[in-house]
Amino acid sequence: MNIFIKTITNLVLCLCPFFFQVEAIAKENTREKPNIILFFGDDWGYYASCFADPDKPSVNDCVSTPTIDQLASEGVDFNNAFMNVPSCTPSRATVATGCYFWRTGRTANLKGGSWKGVEDPGQKLPGFGKLLQDNGYRLGRTYKTLSSNWFPGKIYHSAGKDFSSYSQTVEAAETIEKGHEQLKQEVLVNFREFLGDRNEGQPFCYIWGPWNPHRPWNKGSGKRIWGINPDDLKGKMPKHLPDVAEVREDFADYLGEVQAFDRGVHYLVEELKRIGEYENTLIVLSGDNGIPGFTRGKGNLYDFGVHAPLIVRWGGIEFPNRKVDDFVSLIDLAPTFLEAAGMTPPTSMDGKSLMPQLMSNKTGRVDQSRDYVIVGRERHAPEAREGNLPYPSRAIHTKDFIYIQNFKSHRLPMGDGEMLNDVNPMADYEFLENYKYVIEFAHQDIDPGPSKAFIVTNRNNPMYSKYYDLGFGERPKEELYDIRKDPDQLNNLSENVEYAKIRAQLSAQLMEVLRNTNDPRLKDEFDFPPYVEKQ
Repeated sequence: MNIFIKTITNLVLCLCPFFFQVEAIAKENTREKPNIILFFGDDWGYYASCFADPDKPSVNDCVSTPTIDQLASEGVDFNNAFMNVPSCTPSRATVATGCYFWRTGRTANLKGGSWKGVEDPGQKLPGFGKLLQDNGYRLGRTYKTLSSNWFPGKIYHSAGKDFSSYSQTVEAAETIEKGHEQLKQEVLVNFREFLGDRNEGQPFCYIWGPWNPHRPWNKGSGKRIWGINPDDLKGKMPKHLPDVAEVREDFADYLGEVQAFDRGVHYLVEELKRIGEYENTLIVLSGDNGIPGFTRGKGNLYDFGVHAPLIVRWGGIEFPNRKVDDFVSLIDLAPTFLEAAGMTPPTSMDGKSLMPQLMSNKTGRVDQSRDYVIVGRERHAPEAREGNLPYPSRAIHTKDFIYIQNFKSHRLPMGDGEMLNDVNPMADYEFLENYKYVIEFAHQDIDPGPSKAFIVTNRNNPMYSKYYDLGFGERPKEELYDIRKDPDQLNNLSENVEYAKIRAQLSAQLMEVLRNTNDPRLKDEFDFPPYVEKQ
């Protein structure tokens, strides 16, 4: 009898690890699918108070984003995240499909082209939203989000869209605080309507994408609404911009719109906590391209135009409050969302899931192979050049270098400027300063605003002409910057013999990616229909 009991006991002990493993697998297979929220700022570049560096004074010292900071401390902050393209329509297409922008057909350019009767390759690409919907997710979106072709969720605007005109709405209210409250209710009502449409227990994917911090905004609103003193930016401005009162105020107003975005995020985070969904929601914060209306920002391949904020917060992250230095692209979001939902990303996606970075316990570099990222652009505003021609560029960003290839360097990067000589400087400065939205005269690949107006109207002033040249002047076929010595990317080393080996290496690496992904630019296809209008 004792021998029998001992045998049974030993058998149970041997089988215990197996039972525990089966139980763990069962729990994993029945694990609740996480909700997904993408907070996607329009023209939100790398600006938040959590990005401030005490050793490097910058404009991030002057902005306050407590909710964004909180989410970063509870999740993972990606230091080296990049938009694939610094223009809204193609950038959003890359996020939706997980593909490089040059693969997305008509959405590779703002305002498409001439596609009637022509097959659009982008329409065949699966979007993460449609795939999530097919897997049981409820989709919803508010304000400016992703194309219905790839994210077919219902649009929720029943309470209005005034949040996207934040400074205008708040300053038109009886008091600033009443304006804030009005917009808070708009955000919550739209979100609650979406939540009310889902089935009980159904996972959801919601995109909240206000136009903030896109222009226009009320001049001086950064100080009046948010208490951001433009004088505090003095000495902290990017070196390619004139550090003058007009430009500092414009930048302060932009930072105010970033704080508006942060406030909207706060409202929805608190709502998730209230309904008990906070821990089971994968929260991602990012933006579609760099800062608008400032030279070398939106529409450009320098850090100022493509360095993206990217913060991920989720209760499933075991080791939060980490900063990761891996080079990642926003094309990596689509496969990340699918893997988090327990799905296998389709082979069509160029991006790679960020789940290894999210689940790691490491800070700094997690995946040593993620040591570069590819970015590019074709055309932003179709009216910028005669014949709707683009300014085609591709670039590779690494820890130490940025290499840019400008395929048609004889064209002007921000569009034609021939009409400038016919412009009355003061009249047009006032015209832009009052935020008339369409510039009729020149350089339409950069958004209008006081900063652009100051630089353009002072282009012949010896004190400021260099800023015009940096922003609007003709650029060489190749650009190479050593960001260890030149973080503002002002000193082009492409013809420096000491950097010849680096230039050749980065050029070869860039071209290999373009060839492997069949970039139409390699055959100049972007210069002709259907990518441009027929002439």
